[in-house]
Amino acid sequence: MFPDSRGVSPSVMSEITHCVLELWHEHRIPIIMSTLFVLSLLRLYLHSAGKREELRALPKVYEKVPLEKSVGAVEKPKIVVKEDDSEGSQSSRLGNQKRGAKQGPRRIKGDISRKTRGGTEAESEARKIQVLVFYSSLTASTEKITQTFTQELATSLGCFGEKVPDAAFLPPRVLDLAEVDYDEYFITPPKTENEPTDLFYLFVIPSYNIDTINDNFLEHLQETHHDFRIDTSPLAPILGYSVFGLGDREGWPTEEEGFCVQAKEVDKWMAKLSGRKRAYPLGMGDWNRDGKERLLEWRTGLADVLKQLEQTGTLGEGVLGAGDPLESDDEEEAEDDGEVLIEDVSVSKAAKGRGSGSLEDVEDIGRIMELSRPDGAGQKPAAPLAVDFTTEGKPAAKKIVAVTVKEMVPKNSPTYTALTKQGYSIVGSHSGVKICRWTKSALRGRGSCYKYSFYGINSHQCMESTPSLSCSNKCVFCWRHGTNPVGTTWRWVVDPPQLIFDGVKENHYKKIKMMRGVPGVRAERFAEAMRVRHCALSLVGEPIFYPHINEFLGMLHGERISSFLVCNAQHPDELAALQHVTQLYVSIDASNRESLRRIDRPLHRDFWERFQRCLDILRARRFRQRTVFRLTLVKGFNIEDEAEGYAALVERGLPCFVEVKGVTYCGTSTSSNAGLTMANVPFYQEVCDFVVALEKALLKRGLQYGIAAEHAHSCCILLASERFRVDGKWHTLIDYDKFFQLLEAKGPDGDFSPEDYMGPPTPEWATWGNGGFDPRDQRVDRKGRPIEAA
Repeated sequence: MFPDSRGVSPSVMSEITHCVLELWHEHRIPIIMSTLFVLSLLRLYLHSAGKREELRALPKVYEKVPLEKSVGAVEKPKIVVKEDDSEGSQSSRLGNQKRGAKQGPRRIKGDISRKTRGGTEAESEARKIQVLVFYSSLTASTEKITQTFTQELATSLGCFGEKVPDAAFLPPRVLDLAEVDYDEYFITPPKTENEPTDLFYLFVIPSYNIDTINDNFLEHLQETHHDFRIDTSPLAPILGYSVFGLGDREGWPTEEEGFCVQAKEVDKWMAKLSGRKRAYPLGMGDWNRDGKERLLEWRTGLADVLKQLEQTGTLGEGVLGAGDPLESDDEEEAEDDGEVLIEDVSVSKAAKGRGSGSLEDVEDIGRIMELSRPDGAGQKPAAPLAVDFTTEGKPAAKKIVAVTVKEMVPKNSPTYTALTKQGYSIVGSHSGVKICRWTKSALRGRGSCYKYSFYGINSHQCMESTPSLSCSNKCVFCWRHGTNPVGTTWRWVVDPPQLIFDGVKENHYKKIKMMRGVPGVRAERFAEAMRVRHCALSLVGEPIFYPHINEFLGMLHGERISSFLVCNAQHPDELAALQHVTQLYVSIDASNRESLRRIDRPLHRDFWERFQRCLDILRARRFRQRTVFRLTLVKGFNIEDEAEGYAALVERGLPCFVEVKGVTYCGTSTSSNAGLTMANVPFYQEVCDFVVALEKALLKRGLQYGIAAEHAHSCCILLASERFRVDGKWHTLIDYDKFFQLLEAKGPDGDFSPEDYMGPPTPEWATWGNGGFDPRDQRVDRKGRPIEAA
């Protein structure tokens, strides 16, 4: 063998190669792992160094040019749009595309980079910061706290409640969650027309153990987050948000037991919708103990954050927009990592108990590949590999949450206490009964309700009750002081109709018996009152909200108790499914969308569409049931120049009757906070003038309606369709015996018309122009002294 040109013989080369191969085969695994480890460290180092360099190179959003650089004039501050490095940032994704990042299907996320609405530098420099303070309140106490807090925050920010031209902050705005349109603020932030403005959201949320506007707000946030048509971070354009919760440690001592639970929920969902822009931690306090101190701490911290935001344009280290966007575990689980999970039962069991960085985990990759080979090499898996294409980024372990259906009005709740103090008897968990003031008046011969003058109902034999204390409106004129629960869907325990029927009768009779010792009660009327003949389902809440309303009506009719049901025109599906009632009312509190929003303050976002659908349902039923529009006139809200609008609604629904009634002021702080005072209560003459104008507007449209009856004592007037005028006389009374005969003969869905149980002529003393007071009774003043008839 001759050596080659390098002086090494082929045999020696062969020996060297053999030795290298032996060394490689003997130590290949440690070499590979060491190499991978070194490369990983190098990659992490380069990545972190590059990120710091990139952040260092970007200017601050509101970076001001030093005055020294200006010669003869002050150079204007420049605003530079800063791109966010977070995973959900659209700017980051665009940057990845330019760098050739691997593309794949991902969920659409909101743009969390701050962009100027104007394209010029002049528009950018004029940007202001608008703080919006949202609150919810049941008894108006939170509203007062929020107003005071907002004034103090404005002072600390230099707003002083007025618009200062050079100030970066606009005066904070206070918004009631019961009145705002959720779509306007919580699907996309509102845009200002006058000047470029960035928004900052604050929330002051009290927690209740009953259903309030908080539940509807949280439901909206959750629906928005899960709506595939909406970006996962639709509120990302806002500068940031923070939440303060008011709780009661006496009822809920700890957070685990429910202290400030609804504020925590708002904080969680806002983190998801805003792209984790929590500017300041969740504050919590008990107003009876440490609430003032905790709120002061929260306000002070917020002021610091807002001032920093004004100077730097970022929320600071550890907050999205400035660095590491770490949040709670719950929020991290909800984030999308862009991967499809592959799970195998046998592999997951084998991998339990081992650290993620051990050598066995790397070798398990080989075992997994062996098990998944189609040729059956090795043991086959117990089940085929499952690929979940529908839930990206979902954790493998599913949490099982036990859902507890709660009561609408628990016996230990503040709502139960408030309603019982007002004279209500709570039946079961969601029903109530209360004796009406007209029942007390009729028992003493001092006058009956307008329903006696219009329809022949004996007030002392009438029971006022409801199978649902919850309502989907927060009307400004509500007598219930805003203490009853609210909700848009039924999510409570459902009591059986028999329990409700027996309970309301029992409690009604108990209240009647309490009238035995009242001076002036007539013995014959007291004896009659112990046999209920009529039920007014208009006490509080929404009766057709109750899932078994038809069964409950059947029990009333089974004992020949007539039913007068009042609904608020917000539940068309339930209204369409309703069976025969003696008389069906729909509250018509406004003639247009904006007035209805101001007066009824509905919770449904599509309240106007629901309202119109209910009118269409009444129109279709006008020849099968006695239908009534009830108009409640509120001076300054829905009287002025609205007769034509009401006439249009009557033309759409064509009810049998239209009741026009002046609002009754309940004289509480909640009413005044809603903007209602005694000045909003119309005089009876004003109601009469409105009814005359409405009658003319109806006749102008070719609608045959006339003023049939009045009850001046309760400020109420009745317009009736000409269908109920026979031989020149109005027949607004009801033949109740005939109604029950028709109901028993034809069933609850039977085909019979209102004319079939039309009663005798309306008494002369009840017709238009005669006052409507029963001459058999004696009118008295507020002190019980008789009033002589003029």
